[in-house]
Amino acid sequence: MVIFPIIIVLALVLYIYYKVSILRSKDKLTQSYFNAKSRICLGVFVLFFGINQYLYYQTKLSLFIGIVFVILGGMQFNLGFKETKHYRKEWRRLNPAEK
Repeated sequence: MVIFPIIIVLALVLYIYYKVSILRSKDKLTQSYFNAKSRICLGVFVLFFGINQYLYYQTKLSLFIGIVFVILGGMQFNLGFKETKHYRKEWRRLNPAEK
């Protein structure tokens, strides 16, 4: 089960990368787009963290906490995915020459 810690660390690194990219950008649309991408990474992090904790401990308490983490992570991922699609379409609409 070494794949879950790798995904968790990768998602955390990408989350931090996109949050720092928000600070470096001046355009509000680009900041919103990067925020949506960081939300996806946060959702993946929380989702896989919940799954990993249950598989590691395998108790009823870790099952309940894992279910909460999976639900919250899935919600973050879903919202981030929808926002990313919206902002990508908006950026392409405002910048037709730079496709």
